[in-house]
Amino acid sequence: MNQAIANQATHYALVVKKDCPTCALIEPVIHSLANNETLSLKVYVQDDPSFPADIEDVIDDSSLEYSYQQEIEVVPTLIRLSDGNDAQSEESRIYGWDQKQWQNFTGIQELGAELIDFKPGCGSKTQDPGMDEVLALRFGKQILQARAVELAEAEDIMEACFERGWSDGLPVVPPTPLRVMRMLNGSDRDAAEIIGKVPPDNVPCSIEKIAINAVMAGCKPEYFPMVIASVEAALQDRFCMHGLLCTTYFSSPVMVVSGPVAKQIGMNSGINALGQGNRANATIGRALQLIIRNVGGGVPGGIDRANMGNPGKYTYCFAEDESDENWASLAMDRGFDRADSVISLFAGDGLQPILDQQSRTPQSLAKSMAMSLRSVAHTKLFGMADAILVVCPEHRRVFREGGWDKEDLRKALYEELMSPGTDIVRGANDIAEGMPEKFKDKILNKFRDDGLHIVTTGGTAGMFSAIIGGWVASGERGSQLVSTKL
Repeated sequence: MNQAIANQATHYALVVKKDCPTCALIEPVIHSLANNETLSLKVYVQDDPSFPADIEDVIDDSSLEYSYQQEIEVVPTLIRLSDGNDAQSEESRIYGWDQKQWQNFTGIQELGAELIDFKPGCGSKTQDPGMDEVLALRFGKQILQARAVELAEAEDIMEACFERGWSDGLPVVPPTPLRVMRMLNGSDRDAAEIIGKVPPDNVPCSIEKIAINAVMAGCKPEYFPMVIASVEAALQDRFCMHGLLCTTYFSSPVMVVSGPVAKQIGMNSGINALGQGNRANATIGRALQLIIRNVGGGVPGGIDRANMGNPGKYTYCFAEDESDENWASLAMDRGFDRADSVISLFAGDGLQPILDQQSRTPQSLAKSMAMSLRSVAHTKLFGMADAILVVCPEHRRVFREGGWDKEDLRKALYEELMSPGTDIVRGANDIAEGMPEKFKDKILNKFRDDGLHIVTTGGTAGMFSAIIGGWVASGERGSQLVSTKL
């Protein structure tokens, strides 16, 4: 082809792969295009640069750089270019094999006349599972800003995470750039977005930093929006995360998840819901704890001064059982709709059982639960610690069969939890602990207004409910339950 003809030629780029039946089918068409003096063709092959045979301008794209930059989703893809020297000068494209379409697109009326009329293309190798993040790291814009940590060749990557203080005492998943990219793809939030400052060091926390710790916790990308929401909840002033870290008391963040998202990501709201065995429950709760440690500096023995702590400081996260549509969820108690996906955060302690296998009326069961609730923090300390009453499905059934809903239970508990000050002041019943003497002539309720929360979770067999006692700095002077909609 002489120079004058070349300057007038229409420029095309064709992306193919040998391991594609449609690309193999159109090999004669590729030769026809390559030998046509009215156009200029460059062929990019994703898997084998010897394909197609006997074509001069075949470019090895096994790195997939060109395919990624041109956003190739299907092979074969034929692109018409306005400038053969500029890969960004695309005018239009077609993909797969459609005889009439290719003839019209190239202006060659007999092109591929010997072939079948139509055959769909195959998926580009850029669409293989996991390749989006791999290629974004190789050829995309720089997304990750975190400092890269170089390890010695002989250094064990798992032990390196322990030695650098990134762990809560259990092994963590090494946060490689690829894993972090995949986690970030679980949300549409910008990696550089700062959502707030994490106590106790008040370090700015980006979505990327949350992703790094979500990886280490073992989260799947579909859990990531929940992890972000948990951090946003924890950073609310009403939750008082800094104070919760500093306390010598037992408390730590407890997450209660309500709404459709719980089932969508496979959370457990049934058998052993507050125990081990469910990845979503375990890792979402753990991710928040790691963020407080690794971003905010909340390290046990440092600012974290818990006298004993509790096992929930590893992870404390569960979903509500919302199978009874006539029983309001915790999220609905907080003003959300049942269709909303909501995470609620509570400063809570370990789990205290309530065993009642005999009550068959709402009245009896409410009195029984109230007696156990009196022991939160101390039976003589009133209005200091909030609590979550975890009602098991069988106990909920007792209430429902008796015609009660959650609000009926709440009112009955409030009435049962009233006590005269003379019984609970310091020194009463020969117990030094108790309420100050100024409350002697008052009638007190065990919990402040909005201090007792009710949720349902657990298996359908076993009449065992439970109490999650709150931090003794609950309420206006300390931590309050907070809820965030996803």
